[in-house]
Amino acid sequence: MNKDFKMVAKTMFGLEHVLANELNALGAKNMEILHRAVAFEGDMKILYKANYCLRTALCVLKPIATFKAESTDDLYKGIYNIKWEKHLNPDGFLYIDSAIYSNFFTHSLYASQRAKDAICDRLRKMFNTRPSIAKENYDLRINIYIYNDDVTVSLDSSGESLFKRGYRVDAGEAPMNEILAAGLIQLAEWKKDCNFFDPMCGSGTLLIEAAMYACNIPAQYYRKGFAFQNWGSYSKPEFRQIKMEADSQICDFEYQICGSDKSKRAIDKTNANIANALLHKDISVECKPIIESTLPKGKTLIITNPPYGERIEVRDIIEFYEQMGNVFKTKYEGNEAWVISSDLFALKKIGLKPSKKIELYNGSLECRFCKYELYHGSRKASKQNS
Repeated sequence: MNKDFKMVAKTMFGLEHVLANELNALGAKNMEILHRAVAFEGDMKILYKANYCLRTALCVLKPIATFKAESTDDLYKGIYNIKWEKHLNPDGFLYIDSAIYSNFFTHSLYASQRAKDAICDRLRKMFNTRPSIAKENYDLRINIYIYNDDVTVSLDSSGESLFKRGYRVDAGEAPMNEILAAGLIQLAEWKKDCNFFDPMCGSGTLLIEAAMYACNIPAQYYRKGFAFQNWGSYSKPEFRQIKMEADSQICDFEYQICGSDKSKRAIDKTNANIANALLHKDISVECKPIIESTLPKGKTLIITNPPYGERIEVRDIIEFYEQMGNVFKTKYEGNEAWVISSDLFALKKIGLKPSKKIELYNGSLECRFCKYELYHGSRKASKQNS
């Protein structure tokens, strides 16, 4: 349990530094920021903490082998030479996924197939029996990453992606990924010292992630299990202790977390998700369009994910963004608003100059996460009075 080893936590583009900050808080060592990932070192306790507590990680990988390969035969030989008998029972179940960025390999499914053949052939030769492939209820999940001729083989300690928190009952239309929602909240540098409001809350992902963040609820508090629980090295008492320590930090939040949406159907889904997360006392929502929305009293952070043309059809997206800008200027003044959108032209129609722009992706859509400081009166007058 106390021996350090290398791990890699994968994330979404633009959230690498957020993830690194989270890992640092957990006690990870020797961190290196990569593209959509952070490499780090730690022991099994850190692996448990990373899976249970990280809000912006998609999965946590434990690399077990690296080698060069320029052909499928090279790949087969490299995989075959790994001592799989240390990681998997010969009659067990495994799942393999591959990510390829290479001129030598062009098909991730074929790479996974050759890897499966190599593992099964090795174990069959040693034990006269072989494992089976399973998409669910597997004993071991394997990740193969190929960049040009560099191959990294890792054990996936997470299993299902960590964005699947376990609280969502109904996703609704075009739901925001939980990892992205948690990342937006941290990119906005919310200090948990004011209200939180989302005027276009959809199925409530931003609201729920905000409440979990504000109340120190671990990211995977609602999740049923992880792939590492099938490993031979898994210690149930140690993981139970990690969970107890994290859960002991859960606290009340003294400000309000509120949301609204013009769609009653969306609000019904939000309420269902909130109830399933047992956060009905911490989050309040109402069915109102943004033009009729009302902020809670006191300082409030606004973060919202409005419709954009590729995601949800809006008859006049330009007019809608102009209306949103008017609401910001007339109803939300004195606060700070953040908007994420893939429609860069429509963002300009808000009519306010963002003080910060962050490039992110929402699925395959390139987006900007923009910060608007909503001063009373002009910005110049606000500075003069401060």
